[in-house]
Amino acid sequence: MKKYLAEMIGTFVLVLMGCGSAVFTGIGMGTAGFGIGTLGVAFAFGLSVVGMAYAIGGISGCHINPAITLGVWCSGRMSGKDAAWYMVFQVIGAIIASAVIYALVNMGYNNGTTLTGANAVYGDSSIGQAFLAEFIFTFIFVLVALGATDSKKGAGQFAGLAIGLTLVLVHIVCIPITGTSVNPARSIGPAIFEGGLALEQLWLFIVAPLLGAFASALVWKVIGSDKD
Repeated sequence: MKKYLAEMIGTFVLVLMGCGSAVFTGIGMGTAGFGIGTLGVAFAFGLSVVGMAYAIGGISGCHINPAITLGVWCSGRMSGKDAAWYMVFQVIGAIIASAVIYALVNMGYNNGTTLTGANAVYGDSSIGQAFLAEFIFTFIFVLVALGATDSKKGAGQFAGLAIGLTLVLVHIVCIPITGTSVNPARSIGPAIFEGGLALEQLWLFIVAPLLGAFASALVWKVIGSDKD
C-alpha cells in the first residue's frame, strides 16, 4: 500500500505544481503582473518530477504517470496488478490536486486562461496534430524513463534528473499545441473540474499517451536487450 500512496502523493505534487503554475503565473501576465511563460511552466512540471523522484523513487519508482506505468509493465518490470493500482492512485492524486487548484481559483486571483490547467486543442491546432504530438512526445518521454531506470544500462541516481529535464524539454515544444499532457492522470484530474472542451477531448489525452508509451516499451525491448 505504501507504494500506491507514494504514487498518489507524487502525482498530486506534479499536477498541483505543474498545472498550478499554468493557472496562476503561467500563460499570460495576468492582472498581478506575474508571468513565467511557456518555459516557466515547463520547468514547473520537470522540477516536480525531479523532486518527487528523489522523494518517493525508492518507494514506488516514482512513475506518477499512467503512461510510464504502462511502459514499465509492458517491459516486464512490474505485475499487472501493481500497474493497475498504480494507475488508480495516480488518477486519485491528480483529482485531489485539481480540486485544490479549483478551490484556490474560486477563492481569488488567477490569470483567467484556465481554471485547472486542463489540456485541450485550441486555435489553429487540429485533433490530428494534437494526437500525433501527444503520441510522439510521450514516446520520447517514456523511452527516456525506461532507459534511465534500467537496472543495467540506466543512469542510477541521476535517473530522476534525466527524466525531469526531458519532461521540461517535452513541455517547451508541446505546450503551444496541446498544453502538454504525456500523462493521462495529469489530464483526467483537471478535465473533471474544467469541463467543456477539456472534458470532451479527454479521450485524446488518454489514448495518445498510452499508445506512445506502448510503442516506447516495444522499442526499448529491442534496443535495450542484451542480444545483438
